Amino acid sequence: MKVITDKKKELEIEITGETHTLCNALRKALMEDEDVEAAAYVIEHPIIGEPKLQIKAKNPKKSLKIAAESIKSKCDEFKGFIEPSEE
Repeated sequence: MKVITDKKKELEIEITGETHTLCNALRKALMEDEDVEAAAYVIEHPIIGEPKLQIKAKNPKKSLKIAAESIKSKCDEFKGFIEPSEE
């Protein structure tokens, strides 16, 4: 990841090597946070573009961390459903 803009209430990062899958999940999780005013991403070129995620919030880094932890928790829960039990 590369930080493009880092202000008190605004953060823009480039997420190298990722696609709509992660970016859309992050955007959705961010918008569930009441401290987030706006969250969006753009991929300027469909083949060679790197996604840029923009966040406007009371504390954008904290909100991004919470969103990432929420996604991880959901992935862990889903993984538990599909892994065979050891009974």
